[in-house]
Amino acid sequence: MTASDSTSRFSDRVAEYVRFRPSYPDSMVETLVNEAGISPTSVVADIGSGTGSSSELFLRHGCQVYGVEPNREMREAAEARFREEPRFRSIDATAEATTLDDASIDLVVSGQAFHWFDVEGTRSEFTRILSPQGLVALFWNKRRTESTAFLRDYEKLLLEFSTDYEQVNHARVDAALLSTFFGGDHFLSRSFPYSQSFDFEGLRGRLLSSSYAPAAGHPQHVPMLRELERVFQTHSVDSCIQFDYDTELYCGSLVPT
Repeated sequence: MTASDSTSRFSDRVAEYVRFRPSYPDSMVETLVNEAGISPTSVVADIGSGTGSSSELFLRHGCQVYGVEPNREMREAAEARFREEPRFRSIDATAEATTLDDASIDLVVSGQAFHWFDVEGTRSEFTRILSPQGLVALFWNKRRTESTAFLRDYEKLLLEFSTDYEQVNHARVDAALLSTFFGGDHFLSRSFPYSQSFDFEGLRGRLLSSSYAPAAGHPQHVPMLRELERVFQTHSVDSCIQFDYDTELYCGSLVPT
């Protein structure tokens, strides 16, 4: 996958992304406050900020936030979302070349995005923009795939109908890669339960917000939605199903190597 592929692949899914993608649990931010010293005076760079879900967490805490996002459609969605928020600044740039000033950032965060970055280039850039005591926090909502019959069937659906699910799944970010990025195993690691509840429209939107879900016009699109409806009808309770996640957080300084 080229850099342009990873940047542009969500352009036709912004509406679904805004409506149906999960946010992150408040307990994650509380952990960053209590264990990493994040405060309302912290300057945060949200790298791969997308439509602003992770930026919102830190704006609510009082931080100044730079949202760095190369995808125009997603960036414009965040700009609309925060158009009356003076502490948010939108930047058209990439993780490897943020355009931010040297040593200007207290906390670099990346929610649901680090797996798209070039690790070596990103580490070099984050080292440049971080203040001397600055930290990096990487986090993902990792969908549970085995804990319920619905989630097992949903995983099977993705494996059968998706375009490149196994290739782009963030699960490929493992302990070895994180250790390489942070420069050791000193980083904080925490996991928090999180969930969403959907009716069928919500479930459909959640699926179509994923870049690996075949879009309208693709030969797998209609069969995929037909199977999704079958899965929903099989497992829904009171016309709803539950999406369960483990929100995984990794936070630490970048140790020189």
